Amino acid sequence: MELFDTHSHYNDEAFDEDRDEIIRNTYDSNIRKFTCIGYDLESSKKAVKIAEKYDFIYATVAISPIGVTKKNLNELKEIKKLALNKKVVGIGEIGLDYHWGKNNKDLQKEIFIKQIEIANELDLPIAIHTRDAHIDTIDILKNHKCNNTGIFHCCPLNIELIKSGLNLGYYISFSGVITFKNAKPELAVKEVPMDRILIETDSPYLSPEPFRGKRNDSRRVIEIAKKISEIKGISLEEVSKKTYDNAMRVYKIRV
Repeated sequence: MELFDTHSHYNDEAFDEDRDEIIRNTYDSNIRKFTCIGYDLESSKKAVKIAEKYDFIYATVAISPIGVTKKNLNELKEIKKLALNKKVVGIGEIGLDYHWGKNNKDLQKEIFIKQIEIANELDLPIAIHTRDAHIDTIDILKNHKCNNTGIFHCCPLNIELIKSGLNLGYYISFSGVITFKNAKPELAVKEVPMDRILIETDSPYLSPEPFRGKRNDSRRVIEIAKKISEIKGISLEEVSKKTYDNAMRVYKIRV
């Protein structure tokens, strides 16, 4: 059984003391591939370096919506250059976050759209972050089509958002949130067909039960797979295979 963690942050300082050890242990635990996700210029550079070091790690590069300033507009040229690296498989995480950024919505939208354009120029999918911004996110995706669609990362358990994302051709990725005791993920997980579902840890954040509150890493992606297996009423092996194949397809990885 092989698993693919489609969204992790081994470029985060939380892994500075034991990054290589954790990555080796993860691979030895049947997490055969994972993607290290950029969220600003420096983290994107770091994601590429980590991916270059390991055959089984891939990277995405981007400016996330959290804390964006006009300075970030000038950094998009460098993001595009980073995206030319052969280990970069997507532009992300990009999107809108009105929870942390209520006063810069127009700038968030501008940077989101410009990065969709970069993805189209380079023939890459996108990884989408959306929080408290579902309507505007879908509106942008409808009016600024990404040719390779992409992934709703750590997708909110919002049925209308999920339906809209699926209708636009996107994949839906679930994190440890679906294992939380108060999450009620059943309707959301059942809404996503098995050929469009993905799993992720968002390490070092969002540790699933029974590890909630501890630093997360890709070994715990199996807990998300187990929860999907339980909700869907199918075997863990089928969830593993489907989500692995889906990740390979959306990121266009051919090995």
